[in-house]
Amino acid sequence: MLWIPIDRSMDIPLIRQVYEQIRTRILHGELSAGDCLPPTRELASNLGTSRNVVVEAYDQLLSEGYIEGRQGSGTYVAEGAYLDQQKKTDFLSFFDMHQLIEDTNEIIDFRSGLPALDMFPRNTWGQISKQVCSDTSHSIFGYGYPEGRMELRHILSRYLKRTRGVHCHPDQLVITSGATQALSLIANLFLSQGEEVMIEDPITHEIQTIFTSPGSTLYPIPVDEQGMKTDLIPPNKKPKFIFVTPSHQFPLGETLPIQRRIQLIQFARKADCFIVEDDYDSEFRYQGSPINSLQGLDPDRVVYIGTFSKILSPALRLGYLILPPSLTKQCKDLKWFTDLHTPSLEQLTIARFIDEGHLERHIRKMKKIYKTRRDHLKKCLTEEFGDKVKILGDSTGLHLIAEFKNIEFTDQKVKNILERHKIKIYLVELHTIKKGMHQNKIILGYGNLTIDKIKEGIQRLKQALI
Repeated sequence: MLWIPIDRSMDIPLIRQVYEQIRTRILHGELSAGDCLPPTRELASNLGTSRNVVVEAYDQLLSEGYIEGRQGSGTYVAEGAYLDQQKKTDFLSFFDMHQLIEDTNEIIDFRSGLPALDMFPRNTWGQISKQVCSDTSHSIFGYGYPEGRMELRHILSRYLKRTRGVHCHPDQLVITSGATQALSLIANLFLSQGEEVMIEDPITHEIQTIFTSPGSTLYPIPVDEQGMKTDLIPPNKKPKFIFVTPSHQFPLGETLPIQRRIQLIQFARKADCFIVEDDYDSEFRYQGSPINSLQGLDPDRVVYIGTFSKILSPALRLGYLILPPSLTKQCKDLKWFTDLHTPSLEQLTIARFIDEGHLERHIRKMKKIYKTRRDHLKKCLTEEFGDKVKILGDSTGLHLIAEFKNIEFTDQKVKNILERHKIKIYLVELHTIKKGMHQNKIILGYGNLTIDKIKEGIQRLKQALI
């Protein structure tokens, strides 16, 4: 008798459960070629299901070739349906998964670059999204252009001119699936085996990986309290491009002053290379107005990257590239080869969201909230650690740097802190190219943490470091 356990409490339909279990037994050799399966009525009776459940499961197995029917004889396992099983991956049981979810809920995660997910403007976004679906022509549901919707590119070019001092025509804009795709497009556009990129050190580890993936090398320029030390750029170097985060250096958080910006542009002109500017969260500046873009100083020399992941939500997967006219066609071709185009409905939704003023209102609202969280984080660090901690890079963005006296952080130390105290902190050293310079510094993101979580997290950190 064929015994198949079924579970009526599961979301998986009974037909699928019967089909999957017979299929698995055939593939694993538990049911061999030529074995006779029980009649549908008999199996249905044994399982306590309707006969239709078993009939449909058998029909599916028959259509895929696992079983065969023999006229007047019955249903049999077909030849050639056994697959030798390789070493199996261990999957979490339901209990383990449930425990993992509980543990995750207990962890306080100081991840940087993550906005307040609970503050996403759901109602406004939902209303606009519904309007877009209802009001637009049928053509919106077809294929689009790789550079993105013209509506969004027009609105975005005006918005960036007003808020970031960016100078561009809509035709210079390419809408991307987040900043990561923008960075990948740049790597494909510029780099090949043996090419060199001049880059800040430290800088995001992920960016290092993207830029070295074509076989290129990184030439690091150290960062101090004013960003990239442009006086250390060798005058005879000929990089493919220079990568900077001038408005809010990641991870150290500093701003590149005008003197260094000019030095950077002068070098790029002499070396006949481009500058790639990543402007990832500079809208949230807590002292004065946001810093104007580097791109505005030399639009023909600077490639500008922006994203809505930090302003609104990473789930949107919306970013953009602004390119000098000489690079736009080649970049559009690369974008087409990558994914044809970024989803059109989301593009039209964000276009209306910006055009109706919702984005700037959201930024003003969130700036107050993030400033309160930043101030509370600084207060907690000072209360718990006193003069043993120095706070850096806190004027802009969603994270700050805590530099500790007489404490060095290693991967193992961070792992122990997570396991014993349920707190995630992040090493500056992870993002360095030349190692050993920032081992006493950690990155503390506060965008997605409440006041209470920030306080409890810093208390746990103190317990971990005592």
